[in-house]
Amino acid sequence: MRFNSPQTMRFLRFAAACVVTVTSPLAFGSSPPPAAEPASTSPSPSASEPVPAWSVMPRRQWAKVPRVYGRITPGELGLIVNEDDPYSVQVGSHYAKVRGIPDSRILRVSLPVRGTLSAAEFARLEERVNQFFGERVQGLALAWKQPFAVECNSITGALTMGFDAKLCSSTCAPSRPSSYFGSHSTRPLADHGMRLSMLLAAPDVGQAKALIDRGAQSDGTLGLRGGLPARVHFVTTPDEVRSRRQVLFPPAGPVPQFGLDVSLDKTAGVRDVDRVLMYLTGAVSVPHLDKVGFLPGALADHLTSFGGLLDRPTGQMNVLSWIEAGATASYGTTSEPCAHLQKFPHPQALLLFYVQGASALEAYWKSVQWPQQGLFVGEPLAAPFAR
Repeated sequence: MRFNSPQTMRFLRFAAACVVTVTSPLAFGSSPPPAAEPASTSPSPSASEPVPAWSVMPRRQWAKVPRVYGRITPGELGLIVNEDDPYSVQVGSHYAKVRGIPDSRILRVSLPVRGTLSAAEFARLEERVNQFFGERVQGLALAWKQPFAVECNSITGALTMGFDAKLCSSTCAPSRPSSYFGSHSTRPLADHGMRLSMLLAAPDVGQAKALIDRGAQSDGTLGLRGGLPARVHFVTTPDEVRSRRQVLFPPAGPVPQFGLDVSLDKTAGVRDVDRVLMYLTGAVSVPHLDKVGFLPGALADHLTSFGGLLDRPTGQMNVLSWIEAGATASYGTTSEPCAHLQKFPHPQALLLFYVQGASALEAYWKSVQWPQQGLFVGEPLAAPFAR
């Protein structure tokens, strides 16, 4: 994999800034890097090759992100329910009750209960969504676990940014950039023309209801004076390709202003820990998740090729394993993205927007520069640092 272009180096310089007190956008670089190798492979460069730029560790510093005031609230969220799917009907009903979503902001549709929609099927859904919601909501909760894709796009990517058919001819190509990436905005539709979406997916109805309850329970519970610190685990595994986000990790140690304790782990998996707010790693499969005590509102994901494929075995763990283990939101790709860092959540962006009071929906969407193939899963309104 080649990751030594000037554009990619500008992306990596995000980790060279400090503190969360500025108002300028994140400096990730907007131009695409060269073609990347699939995240499902693990190349072994020869000793005669030059050291790639991505492997040179920068001095770890806290990054600058825009200061954010406010967040998307239940009054700005729409809910979509698939009436042909018993899972969707039950989960949608529970979500509407817990988050107080009125019938006037619930769109009921009829969709195939399968993993992938065709472009034509999606076009009909998109038309219904735009006609029903108009400019009334800034975000959407999708009350199902299938469909999760539109051809090679994720369904959350397609609903938020529009379907990109060209990407399916080369899924390893750079995808459509998100103008919301690193934004200070709390009104993504009004400011960026993007109605953010997240899938209320879990292994079954019972676990989906538990996910929803965790999200609501988390609101305003962290960052309080005198509270116990929440633990953040950024993990580098022996899998070099999938661990490339390590160049974006912040310094380890306590962050008292946000009530955090950040750990940089070098292991195949974290275990026997509690009060975990965030767990980001790179691996085909993550062990010991039953030994991790996630806080309500926890975010967790693993960089691999097919974490967003929810309907069939791929030899890789999918994001529902994080939800089953107790995380409240996660992220994975629905088609081979190759190991472009821009196609996965930026660790510091995700954390620093979240601790400013953003919802899980906003923090995850603000952290991915090329999100078209990425499936955003979880309880959208969870906001443990909200005030």
